[in-house]
Amino acid sequence: MRLSRRNFLRANGAMLSLPFFHSLAGAADRTAVAKPSKKLVIVYIPNGIVRRCFFPGEENAELPGFIGGFNADKSKEQRRFKNTPGIYPLELTSTMQPLAEHRHDVTLITGLDRSYKDGQDVHAQGASCYLTSLSPAQAAAKGVRHPNGRTLDQVIGDVVGRNTIFNTLEISCNGFTAGKEPIEFDNISWYGPNKMAPSIREPQKLYDRLFLRDSYRTHVADVTDLVLADAKSLSKKLARDDRETLDQFMSMIRDIELRIEKMQKMLVSVDIKIPKNEVLPRGEYIQLQADLMLLAFQMGITNVATFMIGPERWDATLMYEGVFDKPVQHHSMTHNQKGEGYKEVQKIDLFHMQQYAYLIRRMKEIKELDGSCLLDNSLVAYGAGLGDGATHQYYDLPMIVAGKAQGQIKQGRFIKCKSGMLNSNLWLTFAQLMGLEMDRFADSSEVVSDLWT
Repeated sequence: MRLSRRNFLRANGAMLSLPFFHSLAGAADRTAVAKPSKKLVIVYIPNGIVRRCFFPGEENAELPGFIGGFNADKSKEQRRFKNTPGIYPLELTSTMQPLAEHRHDVTLITGLDRSYKDGQDVHAQGASCYLTSLSPAQAAAKGVRHPNGRTLDQVIGDVVGRNTIFNTLEISCNGFTAGKEPIEFDNISWYGPNKMAPSIREPQKLYDRLFLRDSYRTHVADVTDLVLADAKSLSKKLARDDRETLDQFMSMIRDIELRIEKMQKMLVSVDIKIPKNEVLPRGEYIQLQADLMLLAFQMGITNVATFMIGPERWDATLMYEGVFDKPVQHHSMTHNQKGEGYKEVQKIDLFHMQQYAYLIRRMKEIKELDGSCLLDNSLVAYGAGLGDGATHQYYDLPMIVAGKAQGQIKQGRFIKCKSGMLNSNLWLTFAQLMGLEMDRFADSSEVVSDLWT
């Protein structure tokens, strides 16, 4: 039986792309797919981070003052993190404790700044300009009001997405049906100035995009029910290891369908006076979106994804299950950190870090066709567009990088960049690690050479 490199199960408008099966491939196919493709994930956390609990050596530092709104540029007057550049042993601060089991899989990077353009709300700019390819100077020269240029993920997707269904995949864990802020607050991916690459918030819509030719399910039952007979037939042709892979894959699909159904039932049962999406358990929702993204990688649908854990500012309550007894407003909490207040905000930082740890764990569990794991072939960044939610600072950005990019990165380290290193230099480094031949991205001036093996 001769199959193409990417195989499918089809039924009644549904299309399920399958993992690679060695026992169905000819010799030429085995050679062609010997090396998995590299993957890139940019995980974005909103509203900065409690700086003193994240950066090594700052746990007992004096609390910074608050500067907000359009005066965020004045935060230049606040203290900066003074780095002595170099590579150091990784120290897990209190906020990084959820990564304890992955300490050899991650690297902490400090000293990063981002470009800032006066005249745009700092939260909007934190998100929409996080991956921008247009510096403030370039934006001014081109007459662009907001520096939302073609973002890193789109630039990389143009190259590495040629053999996938989607060049990039944009995912948000916002979930609110009603808009509470302009689009700049809820998107980090842009095709170009004022051309947003809209993220997918609803798990059902993301599921439909991955598995259906169109967005309608009126004539389609659950994908797993439709293709079950074909899957059983295919299973008879597979070797034992491949049968186990198929069984695990189909179980993943079924598990995701059940989790989507559970969330839909939860929303239906909510009092109409309560904004429905605000009661969704954040952890379940984020992990469901993450698992859908990982299926897209496993199925060869895309190799590049942006993943917003939450939107910037967006003053609305969210349910952080296991953390607070009732929904809370993350953004407003970041402005009440005096005294012991920062400890309540850190609980959300820890919650977000737990979701990142979950993503890393799942990527270590998913095996690629050559026996490596998904994380071995990936770059998974975790960071924010604000250095501290209390100060609105756009320097000393938090950044953690997981994955080995096929042996190009040595993990388990603490890299201190020279203070003021632009994050566009890190984005240029990512582009080169993903195989792009380019020596400049936005206002970059160099690569973060210490990140390479």
